[in-house]
Amino acid sequence: MAAAARWCYRGDPQEAQSAPLVQFSNGKLQNSENMDFTLYKSKDATNPRKKHQRILTTETDRLSYVGKNFGSGVLKCNSLCRYFVGVLDKDTGQMEVYNAELFNMQPLLSDDVIDDDPSDYQNKSYREKMDSCIEAFGTNKQKRALNSRRMHQVGSETLNVAVTKAAENIIETKGVAALVSDAAQDDLQDVSLFLPPCQEDADKPENVYRFEDILSPAEYEALETPAAAFISITPEEILKKTEEKSHCSFVLEELKSMPLSEDRADHKARCLWFLDALIKFSFQKVIKKKHALGPDCPHVINSKLMKNFTALTYNNGSIQNLISASMKAKITAYVIALALHINNFQTDLTVLQRDMKLREKRILEIAKAMRLKISKSKGPSGLTDDEDHKLATLSLPLPVYQVAGRQRKRKKMT
Repeated sequence: MAAAARWCYRGDPQEAQSAPLVQFSNGKLQNSENMDFTLYKSKDATNPRKKHQRILTTETDRLSYVGKNFGSGVLKCNSLCRYFVGVLDKDTGQMEVYNAELFNMQPLLSDDVIDDDPSDYQNKSYREKMDSCIEAFGTNKQKRALNSRRMHQVGSETLNVAVTKAAENIIETKGVAALVSDAAQDDLQDVSLFLPPCQEDADKPENVYRFEDILSPAEYEALETPAAAFISITPEEILKKTEEKSHCSFVLEELKSMPLSEDRADHKARCLWFLDALIKFSFQKVIKKKHALGPDCPHVINSKLMKNFTALTYNNGSIQNLISASMKAKITAYVIALALHINNFQTDLTVLQRDMKLREKRILEIAKAMRLKISKSKGPSGLTDDEDHKLATLSLPLPVYQVAGRQRKRKKMT
């Protein structure tokens, strides 16, 4: 937005035909109270084109600025419309109106100053010589690009100096040990952001991560139709799905031991279908389709996945749903919580880790953040590997989650 300039005119004050309005090309002034402007006019009063030429200059703590009403940088709006400045007399209530002219103030960088000594030209780099050629003979587009690059350089240098100074002040004030402690606390807070709601004062394991916080009644109801195929699945169908790898290993293993009770089988089928949907959803990076998991996924479930497990990002002029690293961690936490409800609050983390293609360290971090006890055990009988598996158990009282130390222990010299 343009602002009226306080200016001092070097010359005959009666020759100033219009008041200058200024706008700054690289941002807005934070404090314009103590700024002085200097207005220069052309001495060639006989030339009808040059006699109205004006140059306006000013300085801030960091940069000098120059604006002019002629040449390549002139604003076209001055030729398309007229500007006026009104001065209101508060005593009489009358306003005097003056002609005004808008100046676009641009930074005057050190490279813009021409060296008087020609020998300095030989010491310049190839980039500096090319910049000098663009200043003298370049097109308007090239000059604008050069100005933009120089302003960016000034901004980057100023930012680096400010960041370095701020970091030094913080280290000096708080000390290194306090900063390490704060970083550990930040890690703890970051981890807790993507966990399901935890009821620390619960009297039963099933009330720590309540099922209703994982699946609402409406969402649970919507899973009846897609999960129906899991209730009466046969061993042959499970074998076929295993060969096709249409479902994750955790789901396929659990389908082999479905409850005989129809109600319990229906409940487990719905939980397994949603857990499988969460794992499949976690493999996507950017959600480009309206139905991320296809038309068979109920609308309410698709909406839940998009709303709760994606982050909005702006790219190429459009808003997209992105599954970031933090969102994948959130999906992992909900998968673990649902697996605990399925398996009587003890689940195999190694199977889930492989299904979700995670590092063991990552899934253990999330499980510990969920206040689960970690133990070792042999893998399920249906799996061929002989490695020890990590089991996560939800039991009361909940253990205290501690952030792992960042510093390595020094080896003792013997």
